[in-house]
Amino acid sequence: MSGSGRDRLDGRRALVTGGSKGSGKAVVQRLREMGADVYTTARTMPEGYKHPDRFIEADTSTIDGVDAVAARVSEGGALDILVHVVGGSSTPPGGFAVITDEQWLAELNLNLLGAVRLDRALLPAMIEAGSGSVLHFTSIQREMPLYDATLAYAAAKGALRTYSKGLANELAPRGVRVNAISPGGIETEAYEAFVDRLAEGNGLAREEARRSIFDSLGGVPLGRFATTDEIADLVGFLVSDRAAAIVGAEYVIDGGTVPTV
Repeated sequence: MSGSGRDRLDGRRALVTGGSKGSGKAVVQRLREMGADVYTTARTMPEGYKHPDRFIEADTSTIDGVDAVAARVSEGGALDILVHVVGGSSTPPGGFAVITDEQWLAELNLNLLGAVRLDRALLPAMIEAGSGSVLHFTSIQREMPLYDATLAYAAAKGALRTYSKGLANELAPRGVRVNAISPGGIETEAYEAFVDRLAEGNGLAREEARRSIFDSLGGVPLGRFATTDEIADLVGFLVSDRAAAIVGAEYVIDGGTVPTV
């Protein structure tokens, strides 16, 4: 196959969760640019969305939400590409002792079990077709968890990585590749707004506020976070035929935040 063909996704059906903003939105755009027919899901469709027939309003942290997404996507047959971007944390600060059972379950449902349930619903058709690519978004917090407000999130992402590795070993002989992408900080609109709030709330210049965030992570050698386009570049590669021999891997994209040897 030619180099250009290996970069294309023409004729392939994809689903991206959490595709209404941030990294998910960039991934949806990139896969469309590569030729895929891309469905996406989030709780609310953005106003003026250009592909309303490919948007599924659903909360994939719930069983009913997953069922709704699976039913809609399955109408067209097996998927070729499934990218789980959705995730996040709503736990209040205060450390482990303030995390209630309800908050633990909310974090696990959003960051782990939504992907588990959607895989269980959609991957059998992919296995039957004998080909496909699945990508789970984990987090560098699975390696360097921040205990104050995101411990449950970090634990859920750690579990997602373990699940992803086991699933990869099970499905590779059946033609389905499963991998993970582990982002550090990402330059999104939400992140920029957070920098603004930090600067205003602490009487800091914007660059000082940004530096304080980097310092809390122990430094970011690259000097900046990844952009959503850079996240989408990595996703596009991993779901393409250029990555045909990559199975069970976790690609860290964090500007060097996690110390490695």
